[in-house]
Amino acid sequence: MASDPAVKSRPVVTISAPYGTGGSIIGPQLAERLGVPFVDRAIPVSVSRRLEISVEDAVSRDEVPPDTLTRWAAYFAPAVQLFGGMAIEPGQHDDEAFRRATEEALREHAAEGAVILGRAGAIVLRGAPRTLHVRLTGPAERRVELGMRRSGVDRQTAERELRASDLAREAYVKDWYRADPADPSHYHLVIDSTLVPLGCALELILTAVDAAIRSTSGLGERPHRTAADPASGSA
Repeated sequence: MASDPAVKSRPVVTISAPYGTGGSIIGPQLAERLGVPFVDRAIPVSVSRRLEISVEDAVSRDEVPPDTLTRWAAYFAPAVQLFGGMAIEPGQHDDEAFRRATEEALREHAAEGAVILGRAGAIVLRGAPRTLHVRLTGPAERRVELGMRRSGVDRQTAERELRASDLAREAYVKDWYRADPADPSHYHLVIDSTLVPLGCALELILTAVDAAIRSTSGLGERPHRTAADPASGSA
């Protein structure tokens, strides 16, 4: 845990961002504006250290659902690169150990302030002080369009990537936490980032950080719904 009071006062923002919603774009920009680290690829590194395995092995398990059948379905999907791009032998490592190591890594980074992308951060860090939970969302069709534009792929490829990504991310949260990642009750702020420009979404999150995390009351209670896109049910 960080002992510096200045470090302890840094905000934490978790971002749940399904395919096409721009989480990998907003996350680093938000972290820079808040003056905290952006945590994404650092999670497998922390997990590999805790479990004394290679970083490559940890990456291959990162955000992959523990269910063996779903895991193999994700592996054989054309969008396999979304989940690390490496095969996992059933029973190669204990799923519960990976879950615990991932949660420990999330809490370690959150202790010093961070913007954390994915890994069911809103559930793992639910109720944590100075923490804002954000969900980026949008209808599948608009997410496909934005995926095509940002990745330079054709529609068929974008649709495959969306399906594979949604399958793995939903299974990850449901299998480990018995929760629906699209449920707005997990988040303080839900933004349709396929409709709201990313720059505006970024400013909305920053405003929420200033109004909530840096207020005298702070955060830490049960997340509540403040805004949502009723048309979206995807993760």
